[in-house]
Amino acid sequence: MTRSPSGAQGPWSVAPEPFDSPVAAALWRAYYTEVSDRWYLLHEGRGTDPDELEREIAARTGAEFAPPTGVLLVARHDGEPGGTAGVRMLDATTGELSRVFVRADLRGKGAAPLLLAAAESAARDLGARRLVLDTRGDLVEARALYARHGYEETAAHNDDVYAEHWFRKDLTG
Repeated sequence: MTRSPSGAQGPWSVAPEPFDSPVAAALWRAYYTEVSDRWYLLHEGRGTDPDELEREIAARTGAEFAPPTGVLLVARHDGEPGGTAGVRMLDATTGELSRVFVRADLRGKGAAPLLLAAAESAARDLGARRLVLDTRGDLVEARALYARHGYEETAAHNDDVYAEHWFRKDLTG
């Protein structure tokens, strides 16, 4: 068994991963495919067009998670990549949390809280005093997760066309 960032023993580990590694690319593809299909099914009754999917995955490389102003974390379950969380600094004291994702087959096994704790620690290491994030209304599980872990819903901090809810958490208290 490995030790998680919280110190608990278990099958999970969380560590930084290069944003352009094969592991990061595979998890990004899984994440984007799921949230894109979910949006299109809800709004248009269809899955994502494959050409659009490839174009959007390629366009968002994750370079914003490169050091020294960002980090991409990967959670592994018994050594197998199972989830991600990314942090990028928006300014000297504000980090943005994104790409929080756990593979569907591993949900409910404790990865999301570990990823959040690791992302918050990484954000502090980057100099963040607060974390902000945005999410969509249909991602009710994500909104509940953030609320359970001390994120408070706030006014918009960006104009992302898909963002419907914005959250903030003070990391100094």
